[in-house]
Amino acid sequence: MSIFSVDPDISKARTLHTDFYTRPEYFETCRERIFEPSWQFIGHRSLVPDAGSCHPFLLLESFLNEPLVLVKDEEGMVRCLSNVCTHRGNLLVHEPCQSAHIRCRYHGRLFNLDGRFRSMPEFREVRDFPAASDNLASTRLQDWGGLLFASLGTGPDAGAYLGDMMRRLSWLPLDDFRHRPDLSAAYEVKAHWALYCENYLEGFHIPFVHAGLNAVIDYGNYTTELYGLSNLQLGIAKDEEDCFDLPAGSPDYGKKVAAYYYFVFPNLMFNFYPWGLSVNIVEPMEINRTRVRFETYVWKPELHDTGAGSGLHTVEMEDEEVVESVQKGIHSRYYQHGRYSVTREQGTHHFHQIICAHMR
Repeated sequence: MSIFSVDPDISKARTLHTDFYTRPEYFETCRERIFEPSWQFIGHRSLVPDAGSCHPFLLLESFLNEPLVLVKDEEGMVRCLSNVCTHRGNLLVHEPCQSAHIRCRYHGRLFNLDGRFRSMPEFREVRDFPAASDNLASTRLQDWGGLLFASLGTGPDAGAYLGDMMRRLSWLPLDDFRHRPDLSAAYEVKAHWALYCENYLEGFHIPFVHAGLNAVIDYGNYTTELYGLSNLQLGIAKDEEDCFDLPAGSPDYGKKVAAYYYFVFPNLMFNFYPWGLSVNIVEPMEINRTRVRFETYVWKPELHDTGAGSGLHTVEMEDEEVVESVQKGIHSRYYQHGRYSVTREQGTHHFHQIICAHMR
């Protein structure tokens, strides 16, 4: 039987085989089958504030490593283009800048900000030129209230990944959220990327690992909702002061919601608190090494670092300790599979099923 088989009945299922976390060929396969077709978080549209703004970046640096550039054209349209010249593969834009076009420094090939080839020196004699392949490739791009996402693949559209979150939280004024680089952080975890995600996907460990978080979250009313390529853990507050002021149109109206913890497959975590949003991007580096970036967006500064959204660095340190411990344990000769708590580990079971579907 394939190791990529998890029983859909959680009461019967066993967790993924440890080979998934320890064999290099599976780590490499994840790149093509799981991450390339996925939708990845880029950042806020304020990265390209004005017409002519260009912002180069690597999509999932250290793993996908795809050179891309965000641009805003004269009409105000934001695009995500390949940042590689179609002549000889030179990188085009090396740092954020303002420009009416994109010019290659190597041989002078010129592109419009919509990616179309414009001109090229010394190419008059070249036949069948220019062709469509001489334009810069454009990736799919999704803008949700200023939050930008890109996909390299031709798989499901952004709605399949983000739609349930976007609909549930449509009442949030995301355009009022402000990126705070000074409150953002990056962590390196000595563990497989999926182990970090699995830890996030269940609140089962909260009473045992996170004393501070457990003091403000009503663990008895902690719930998990599963969607196609995402899920939601709904954190209910113990204290009225630590929850959202929900509008009557919200499906959660009347609940004391302390936090919306959204996971978007395969590696994005959106933690909405009454003060704003912490986006966690899980970036595979090596089979046993992962970078996790926390990008902070503040909505209500006066509430920052209160309730379930307080002490995030401490929570991260507690999570890293247990995840790195699991990374050591999965190499044991005596462990290959575990079982799931039917009431507390639905998110992890769901995550494993999606991995199996992609890897098969």
